[in-house]
Amino acid sequence: MFLDRAATVEKACRLVAEAGAGGARLAVFPEAFIPTYPLWVWFIPPADTKSLRELYAELVDQAVTIPDETTERLCDAARAAGVNVAIGVNERNADGSGGSLYNTVICIGEDGRIAGIHRKLVPTTAERLVWARGDGSTIDGWDLTVGRLAALICWENYMPLARYALWAGGTQILAAPTWDHGEPWISTLRHTAKEGRVYVLGTCSAVHRDDIPDRYAFKERYLTSVDGWINKGDSAIVDPDGKFLAEPVSEREEILYAEVDPRNFLGPRFQLDTGGHYARPDIFELTVRREPRPMLRTVGQADGAATAPDSDGPGTSRAKRTSKRRAPTKKRR
Repeated sequence: MFLDRAATVEKACRLVAEAGAGGARLAVFPEAFIPTYPLWVWFIPPADTKSLRELYAELVDQAVTIPDETTERLCDAARAAGVNVAIGVNERNADGSGGSLYNTVICIGEDGRIAGIHRKLVPTTAERLVWARGDGSTIDGWDLTVGRLAALICWENYMPLARYALWAGGTQILAAPTWDHGEPWISTLRHTAKEGRVYVLGTCSAVHRDDIPDRYAFKERYLTSVDGWINKGDSAIVDPDGKFLAEPVSEREEILYAEVDPRNFLGPRFQLDTGGHYARPDIFELTVRREPRPMLRTVGQADGAATAPDSDGPGTSRAKRTSKRRAPTKKRR
């Protein structure tokens, strides 16, 4: 499945169907699941630009545009299984050059519609060789049939203000797709769950060296010291008291199941509600700038150029209109 969009999407659709048959109403996939997490950035030195360019070009070629045929297939799979889906993808910046990528989570409702997306705000260290930064327009949650879901990707869960914005926005279930594993990450999942009084679904790809096709030169050149597992996984599910509902699973692929009790969306907040009575807005104040930041915004027009009118007035660029057409993140009112 490595760097193979079609095969990875096929696997994702199969897993959605399997999860639905197993009684799941929400399926959360790991970070950058489609077409793969760019694990090579942690092994190839930045000076080896030839190798990095080749892999980046292939990653962009196999990435996802929202919407496209890939998202249509995922939406069909969610609808057919009756499952809400949150899945990590490498997303092209379709409202700009088409040559940059975002680390994105797509949220799809059980009705097969895209409820919204979240783009990772800050790629972590070596990841900055691959991904652009998201903006505040995707810091929000989505009201699904299972509850209000939001997503923070990997080390975004170490950003206190990002977490608080979601707690104050009424998040009840947090998707935490990641590439991290082991301690202290597992402790982070538990802390985040108790701090926000939310269910946390931590999902990570378990990747073995054998999962990388031999045709990739970096495997032989830079992974010689890797004995077996490149990432052990450690996916887990935690309740709002910070207790495991599904213990971390290591060194194998497995679907984890757990029951979400809607009564726990509110009950634990009797003692601690960090987005409510523990917030103290009379002392602390957070401003979240949620306006989109497209790559290109044009005002005015050249003599003789025709511009179709729209709600933003004359001269709105195609890039801006494309951004406005993107499936909106639902706002809590």
